[in-house]
Amino acid sequence: MEDVRVTRRYETFSYLPPMDDEQVRSQIEYMIGQGWNLGIEHTRPTLARALSHFWHMWKLPFFGEDSVEVILSELELCRRAYPDHHIRLIGYDNYTQSQGLAFVVHRAREEG
Repeated sequence: MEDVRVTRRYETFSYLPPMDDEQVRSQIEYMIGQGWNLGIEHTRPTLARALSHFWHMWKLPFFGEDSVEVILSELELCRRAYPDHHIRLIGYDNYTQSQGLAFVVHRAREEG
């Protein structure tokens, strides 16, 4: 049986090794520098397989937030609240009305 955790791909960067804290910080700085509004979403691994198009929103998107520390703090709060969920960070581009970037920040252990 193939290892789902290794083969399951989510969003940008999913084919690369997991990012360390400094790499995540750099991506947040980039998104804020682009003027994008950041949002955090989470989902249970079993639901991710069945409903890969739907993730639960953690609070509202952080409209106009320009502090990397605030975003990192919210990611940590989400991780503590949902340790068994995947957590992703999204940068919404107001100009193109789409996601400019989205990547998984925390991967939970995949369930059955």
